[in-house]
Amino acid sequence: MSAQPSASSPQPSAPAAYPGPGMREFVALMAALMATNALAIDAMLPALPAIGAALDVAEENRRQLVITAYLLGFGGAQLFYGPLSDRLGRKAILTISLGLYAVFALLSGIAASFELLLGARVLQGMAAAGTRVLVVSIVRDRFHGAAMARVMSLVFIVFMIVPVLAPAFGQAVLLVAPWRFIFIGLGVYAAAVLAWALIRLPETHPPEKRRALSLAKLREAFAITLSHRLSIGNTIALTLVMGGLFGFINSIQQIVFDVFGRPELMAAIFACVALPMAASSYLNARIVERHGSRRLMLIALAGFSAAAGLHLAVAALIGETLVSFVAMQALTMVCFGLISANLGAIAMQPLGHIAGTASSVQGLITTIGGALIGLAIGQAFDGTTLPLLTGFTLCGLAAFAVALWANRKAVAGA
Repeated sequence: MSAQPSASSPQPSAPAAYPGPGMREFVALMAALMATNALAIDAMLPALPAIGAALDVAEENRRQLVITAYLLGFGGAQLFYGPLSDRLGRKAILTISLGLYAVFALLSGIAASFELLLGARVLQGMAAAGTRVLVVSIVRDRFHGAAMARVMSLVFIVFMIVPVLAPAFGQAVLLVAPWRFIFIGLGVYAAAVLAWALIRLPETHPPEKRRALSLAKLREAFAITLSHRLSIGNTIALTLVMGGLFGFINSIQQIVFDVFGRPELMAAIFACVALPMAASSYLNARIVERHGSRRLMLIALAGFSAAAGLHLAVAALIGETLVSFVAMQALTMVCFGLISANLGAIAMQPLGHIAGTASSVQGLITTIGGALIGLAIGQAFDGTTLPLLTGFTLCGLAAFAVALWANRKAVAGA
């Protein structure tokens, strides 16, 4: 494994011959690709009551399936994109992924029943899976270790602005048009990002580095990904934390509308929670090469668990208010911003030679596992914030325990 860049390096350096965009444009493009996923989830939240009313879905908890259906498609399809991109290159697969995303977004917008909408959402998620796998693979093609963690943190800074804007986008559409135009907007966005990538992004996985599509090589790559302690341990830890995040996404519309009775504050509350994540991702990008991914990740996981546990105690013993919910949830999400990029980078660190396949396997575990955990948390909604906060606390504690196991040799040697 190559030596990590020194703490004094101003930024991770790309190979001299790299013909693509500069660092700022590269980060912006990677963030725009990942934002296709965040937009498809978060822009829906203000529209769930309208979707339910239009498609005769009376049970509020059932409306959460608009989110979960997308996540299940997104998680399951990731397994295929990595091996394909390892064999055929990143750019061709990215083009297909974005094109299909736009088509299925439009299909969601014209769905005549809730069942058809869920089917279209599964297909949209399957198409979007390529962006998640390929962003991680493309970044790993160019960077590794702490440098990769720093680049991913920079990507997440821009990417995390999307949850701030997406509910506002959804609310703005609902002011002037039916909810179906939210999906049309997603299709237009995907087409614009596709044009950007076609024009500016070069192939980062040259033919000489590509792997044959054979069952033997796939089994070998899967076995390495699933058996390496750093890979599987940190992937499971990230899955648990993502489960808490998806539980928040599933529950937040009902919490804002039903618990606090302030639907007009949906976008503002989401912004108050998402902006601290972006700020901590920026902080991570500045300090990760100096302090190390593992140390920051473990400290943040401990803080995540403590903040979630404290919030649960406040809500159960004193009572929840809108102010306490936003303040304590923001504190928890500050820690999340220091967790996600570092866990992902550590999990990928030993797998650069199979980056596409490894990213697929890890993405499948993280998304499917996180979606199912988040669905369980969301379906437990009982008119209070307690199910969400209990889920956050349990997910944080379990993730911290798994991360300690996965990184114990590195921690012991630190």
